[in-house]
Amino acid sequence: MIKGYIFDYGGTIDTCGCHWGMKIWHAYEQLGFSVTEEQYREAYVYAERTLDKNPIIQPDFTFRRTLEEKIRLQFEHLQLQGLVAATGFSLANNRAKVVEVLYNDVVRTVAESKEVLLKLKESYPLVLVSNFYGNIGVVLKEFGLDGIFNEIIESAVVKVRKPDPRIYQLGVEALQLPSENIVVVGDSYDKDIVPAHSIGCKTVWIKGESWTPDEQEQGVADRVITSLKELNI
Repeated sequence: MIKGYIFDYGGTIDTCGCHWGMKIWHAYEQLGFSVTEEQYREAYVYAERTLDKNPIIQPDFTFRRTLEEKIRLQFEHLQLQGLVAATGFSLANNRAKVVEVLYNDVVRTVAESKEVLLKLKESYPLVLVSNFYGNIGVVLKEFGLDGIFNEIIESAVVKVRKPDPRIYQLGVEALQLPSENIVVVGDSYDKDIVPAHSIGCKTVWIKGESWTPDEQEQGVADRVITSLKELNI
């Protein structure tokens, strides 16, 4: 019997299963930037590694500000490779266009996710478990999601990151329920589904466009969905 839910945030609530790397790439495509996917991927990895190693994202950063930093770092790498204009209005304008496309899309997706979360909250306690930068509380408030989760487990705060199952164990402890009565919903098979399964939770994989080809159709996931709306069916 299901008695509680644990949700991932990035890629689950804000993009409906699409990996953020692919989400940004499609914005580049939409805007017609003359960058190959391989060149973009290198820039994406550069930006993510830079953010992991340096305290660039501050606790008071909104999601928009966080996204601006990600895109700034990507363009920094592309500049160094001579793939985009080095200075001037054009550079800033292109960065702003990427952020605007992505942010507007996320606003729409999160609004849809919020409806599902509020419906589930009527019957179940909800906990959020996320690899994030220390500003997830600000981000939740920005999108009107504050107050929905009974507790928030954020990697930057608890100093444990997925795929370490211990971060999900903290979520189980927050719910104060047996793991077999908890459903974990996430977009990453390796970082969400496998560790949650390993500690006895039921798992729902929201499967969208991934960063790398998926080797399994379902694996250990108890259920595969393509939209959070399917949870209310």
